[in-house]
Amino acid sequence: QVQLVESGGGLVQTGGSLRLSCVASGRTFSPATMGWFRQAPGKEREFVAGITWSRFSTYYADSVKGRFTISRDNAKNTMYLQMNSLKPDDTAVYYCNRIPHLSRPQALDAWGQGTLVTVSS
Repeated sequence: QVQLVESGGGLVQTGGSLRLSCVASGRTFSPATMGWFRQAPGKEREFVAGITWSRFSTYYADSVKGRFTISRDNAKNTMYLQMNSLKPDDTAVYYCNRIPHLSRPQALDAWGQGTLVTVSS
């Protein structure tokens, strides 16, 4: 198992930016494909972005494409999500997790506490 700790959330106005971090510890961070998920109040958790170990391939949900950028620093066991042009619909708790493949975003580890992003209108 890998332990995951998300951070970087907060309250921001529409159009603002935030950078989320996910630090992994425990068994191994590599060579794992990683993903960011989010869960808005009253909604199911959704997969928003993913990145392979090599960083060569990435995935973005249509709702965040062009606004969010996923990256990772394997030496630091850390993954990032740069979120720009934030909208109220981006309000959610954001989580990270290992996934088998970008096309199969099934969480492989226990969920962390997540980090809350609130975008005010």
